[in-house]
Amino acid sequence: MKLDAVYGLHAVTTLLQRSPDQVVELWVMKGRQDQRMQRVLDLAAEQGLDIREADKGLMNQKADEGNHQGIIAWRKPIQNKNEKHLPDILDGISGNALILILDGITDPHNLGACLRTADAAGVQVVIAPKDKSAPLNATVAKVACGAAEAVPYIQVTNLARTMKELQERGIWIVGTAGEATHSIYQQDFTGPTALVMGAEGAGMRRLTREHCDYLVNIPMAGEVSSVNVSVATGICLFEAVRQRQLG
Repeated sequence: MKLDAVYGLHAVTTLLQRSPDQVVELWVMKGRQDQRMQRVLDLAAEQGLDIREADKGLMNQKADEGNHQGIIAWRKPIQNKNEKHLPDILDGISGNALILILDGITDPHNLGACLRTADAAGVQVVIAPKDKSAPLNATVAKVACGAAEAVPYIQVTNLARTMKELQERGIWIVGTAGEATHSIYQQDFTGPTALVMGAEGAGMRRLTREHCDYLVNIPMAGEVSSVNVSVATGICLFEAVRQRQLG
């Protein structure tokens, strides 16, 4: 079985806390000894995990997309839920739903950041189309810092059909668009809501836009006309959180 690498002190700590049963082995860089590292090693020892020393060159090679900070956890591949699980997830939501729909987010770093924000905001499920969307992989897991295991990420064959099914359940669909005349601060997010974020530049696809109940924008005061999609996701989700806490 091919294992995925999760690296960095924070990401590995979160993985050990949330999903220790998914970790097969821990690599620690020779000579790395400090309090932060010791806390991670103590956590791994409590779980009875195998810990192996590795040299810096080998670890640099394995962590080819970022700074490993002297530690790599080798984990079983994330088992992505498929769309047949979506009805059960929706049935299990208590209170007003808060759902995130990502339309055309292909960058794994952006997906990981969106999942991390979704987890922080209490989103119950993240939905994306199977085509032109990033899959869950080791890079997503690293950036998500444990959220990839905590928040269901479901890729669906037909996004427009799924949006219609959400609407039939009484969930309002709010899409973000720069040209919208209504701002997120004017939108009511207190009811069951699915927030749609489109790809940077292109935005939502036409069919996705047509299936939204409302279109909203994020007011921009500066000369830059847009922000990174993960930042925009955080702004919108936490406006929903703010409104719900006031309600």
